[in-house]
Amino acid sequence: MASVRLFLLFTLLAALALAVPTPTRRRGLAKRSFKVPRSLNKAHPRGLNGYDAMKKVAFKYNMQTLKDGFIANKKSGKGEAKAPPKISASNSTTNGTGSGTVAAVPEENAALFLSPVDVGGQTLNLDFDSGSSDLWVFSTELDQAKIGQHSAFDASKSTTFKQMQGAQFKISYGDGSGAAGVVGTDVVTIGGVQVQNQAIELATDVSQSFVDDLNTDGLVGLAFSNLNTVNDGTKKTPQKTFFDNVMGDLDLPVFTADLDPDGTGVYEFGKIDATKFEGEMAWIPVNATSGFWQFPSTKFAVGDSAFEAFGASPAIADTGTSLLLVDQPIAEAYYSAVQGAELNQQVGGFIYPCNAQLPDMSVAIGDSYMAVIPGNQITFATVDQANTTCFGGVQGNQGAGIQIYGDTLFKSQFVVFNGGNQSLGFGAKPKA
Repeated sequence: MASVRLFLLFTLLAALALAVPTPTRRRGLAKRSFKVPRSLNKAHPRGLNGYDAMKKVAFKYNMQTLKDGFIANKKSGKGEAKAPPKISASNSTTNGTGSGTVAAVPEENAALFLSPVDVGGQTLNLDFDSGSSDLWVFSTELDQAKIGQHSAFDASKSTTFKQMQGAQFKISYGDGSGAAGVVGTDVVTIGGVQVQNQAIELATDVSQSFVDDLNTDGLVGLAFSNLNTVNDGTKKTPQKTFFDNVMGDLDLPVFTADLDPDGTGVYEFGKIDATKFEGEMAWIPVNATSGFWQFPSTKFAVGDSAFEAFGASPAIADTGTSLLLVDQPIAEAYYSAVQGAELNQQVGGFIYPCNAQLPDMSVAIGDSYMAVIPGNQITFATVDQANTTCFGGVQGNQGAGIQIYGDTLFKSQFVVFNGGNQSLGFGAKPKA
């Protein structure tokens, strides 16, 4: 029996070695990895924020049909929407089948988890987001009224900051939020791992939603660098993300997302912890030219009933989104199996009695893997003070033409973002 275990362990390690390319490393640097723990603030429960979570993803990805509804505060449906996928029953079956640490502190509604980042010797609280590619910060170039109680980066107090002449940035996401400003380079340190000339975007203007969010001093984008918004005034001049810059110095050119059902967990850079998933990891190539960790997802299952979703929208793996946003007919098919469920436009999505029995939800990752989300992990938040009505973590995109796979999926799956060969690795997390 012991020899069988050793053989299986060797086989798993060999598979990981084949899946992840050997990284190039700068001479003289030791192997390294680092973790970003993600902890839940028990003093500030998630609360009534299903509406806000839907609004955030609508604006982040410029989903016009969803945005129109939030802007007008009425049923969405304006603008051109992509034709919904055609769904048919399928005979397919589902399967489950030198280090440093950065402490994370969630914002008040626990929808974002933020971590301290050292920029030029100054500590700022930033959000890690695989759905964008800019590293931007509040700066002292902002009006003091907008800085308020935020920590703002002061370039004049950094001996390593260098201005990039003529460079600027402008980005829009998150419940209509956005930021714009100038660009430079500086030393950035996360978890003891340092990048010497990281592009830093200094906000000279931010939207009111960022002003009001006292826990967020900026963002660390972890999508592909071609999505970066830096330009020289006439054309885009994308800068490398922190991950791209540090990737060659990591033990492996990866970062992983390991979230628990309550939202706690850890991001780890440079290492794949094989104890965090069961069986073999499924590797899926992504469409990196989109700038996102994007892949096809054309099958789904509700409980044991599997379906094909012909014409389904591409999907994006996004650590900066709380929900699992699927094509509208897929969401409708799921909630048709939930007694008492309804699409409530005032709340912003599908709601149901909190005592309803929710079936498992499975979504395809590429062509060969079905990620199973247990029904008891799908509820996102309560809607009313009496805790009798709940808001689902699975929601429809109302024809937006893109599916966004966020925390609702990550809580049941160990996910590897492989920058070395531009792929995603998925493994089912061990059952409790």
